[in-house]
Amino acid sequence: MIGNYIILALIFCIFLTGIVKKIDVFGAFSEGVREGFASVKGIFPPLLGLICGVSVLSASGFFDALSAFFAPILTPLGFPSELLSLGLVKPFSGSGSTALLKNIFSNYGADSFIGKAASIMCAATETTFYAVSVYFGSVGIKKTAHTIPCALIGDFVTIVLSVVFARIF
Repeated sequence: MIGNYIILALIFCIFLTGIVKKIDVFGAFSEGVREGFASVKGIFPPLLGLICGVSVLSASGFFDALSAFFAPILTPLGFPSELLSLGLVKPFSGSGSTALLKNIFSNYGADSFIGKAASIMCAATETTFYAVSVYFGSVGIKKTAHTIPCALIGDFVTIVLSVVFARIF
């Protein structure tokens, strides 16, 4: 309830500041919306492609098949194969990884080792491809030669460490 009042007070302060400084508040708002639509126009195509690609891979069972394929390698290393699909989806889609996290919680429990590792993984990794397509696309940067590999290395290290920290704690 307090949050609603804070937002209302903030909007009131913006209008009051505009009136005091004699600024056309509605005109400034309209200009901001116009600029926002221009940003959306630049971001939308790569974002739509990213969402469609992740949806197709998830719906086809590709991530589940990949987890099953790598299970004999990952299990002896102490990495639960159930977390592989989460680790693969997270760099592409935050909402997709949240759905996988919910599935892990319902299957294994939030307080299980897999649930704790999945929680750490979701909290510490980044939606790399989403962030690059949105932020770089909005300012027109097309060359991402070093950004994506470095971010994926960071995601990989975080995925591995999420299992390590779940074992420690």
